[in-house]
Amino acid sequence: MVRNPGPPAQTWRTFIRNHMSEMVAVDFLTVHTATFKAMYVFVILSLERPRVIHFNVTANPTTEWACLQLTQAFPFDPTPRFLIRDRDGIFGRKVVDMIKNLGIKQVVISRQSPWQKRILRTSLGSIRRECLDHIIVLNHRHLRRVLKEYFAYYHEARTHLGPEKEAPISHPTQTIDAGPIKSEFVLGGLHHQYFRDAE
Repeated sequence: MVRNPGPPAQTWRTFIRNHMSEMVAVDFLTVHTATFKAMYVFVILSLERPRVIHFNVTANPTTEWACLQLTQAFPFDPTPRFLIRDRDGIFGRKVVDMIKNLGIKQVVISRQSPWQKRILRTSLGSIRRECLDHIIVLNHRHLRRVLKEYFAYYHEARTHLGPEKEAPISHPTQTIDAGPIKSEFVLGGLHHQYFRDAE
């Protein structure tokens, strides 16, 4: 028989590209407060236009808590078709069953292969570099408030290289007739949001 020179199946990159619109990825982000207490941020990211569709903060992540986050993230149809996750111990049998009950197919990345969730890792890196590395978190409530404000900026104003240098939530281009350019502080001046104001 003639040997097929190509791979026996589609590559991981091809799979991601073909199903980007119906995929989400989940992971945890660890943040330390001013008193050195560890807080854990659970993030669910839509991969089509990198957008955080759900997040929550806890000091004690458990399997039951992770199940609750999934039901809060996808309370109604339609749910994503695929969910990418790593092999973290918190994704135990209850989480696996919950994902299956929601009608979502899990895609578990290979061991020691963080590149298989590159988009999520890039987004988590942006959250660290652009927000958390510059703010001293005081407590659980403060961290939630900071992330909520940052995600509003991340979705509506921050440009992304992936979606043609647009924000995940696209806005019509403002012309010069819309008025002079003004700026608005985000996170106390850590970032700025620019817009035209007709006054």
